Amino acid sequence: MAYEYEHLTVAVDGRVAKVTVDNPPINLITVELFLELSALSQELADDPDLLVVVMKSANPDFFLAHFDVSAILTFPIDSEPARQEQLTDYHAMGERFRTMDKVTIAQIEGRVGGGGSELVSSFDMRFGVRGKTKINQMEVPLGILPGGCGTQRLPRMVGRNRALEIILAGDDLDAETAERWGYLNRIFEADEIGPYVDALARRIASFPMEAVRLAKQSVDSADKPIVEGLLDEAYLFQKTLRTEAAQANMKRFLEIGGQTREGELRVGELGAQLGSKE
Repeated sequence: MAYEYEHLTVAVDGRVAKVTVDNPPINLITVELFLELSALSQELADDPDLLVVVMKSANPDFFLAHFDVSAILTFPIDSEPARQEQLTDYHAMGERFRTMDKVTIAQIEGRVGGGGSELVSSFDMRFGVRGKTKINQMEVPLGILPGGCGTQRLPRMVGRNRALEIILAGDDLDAETAERWGYLNRIFEADEIGPYVDALARRIASFPMEAVRLAKQSVDSADKPIVEGLLDEAYLFQKTLRTEAAQANMKRFLEIGGQTREGELRVGELGAQLGSKE
């Protein structure tokens, strides 16, 4: 894969791709940056060798600001609104990040707002910095609404009542509240977030590829009625069971102390030992 962009730098290390956004001064989602992010989502989705994608910003104060308001003002309004049968390009981009067979992680060290917040809400995990990360859906004060998936993703993440507070108030949501509400997985001190996310990405990427991909697919089935989700889970479990990596790692687990008192007291460490050294 080429991964050649003007405002995005992609560094691939084994099964992990680290994407750095750099569009000074505030990482505004201009039309040009949006097109790059959209193209990136497709290129990442098509890369068979990747397992984890981490996105961060070159700007410590801004992860992604929001979509360019001056561009929105050029959107056509000379006809009646029509209900579309296909996803918008922005929705399609978010869905690619959400459904690709890679684990997508947003390392949000500064502000993220509007369409930037909507983009990362499509990621699998989000991490922030205590006292610094701020989330803001600023559309309603402008007279519009979050049109890049915010009204759909936020209720699923934080619940309807909290989503309405975030969207209708159009005010900053601090890192501590965002973590408590479930928008952020965890928050860290500024010097801690990078090492944690790096270690997490490497750990996940070290495990059998089929298990990681199918586990994500199974978790996504939780959006279905429970019986359908359970049937999906049972089927995907059977698929993992038939992989060479699963058979080898389960045997190795028993060899290194699994199912003993001493081993089970440090089962997380045993998991790390089962990771690939690639």
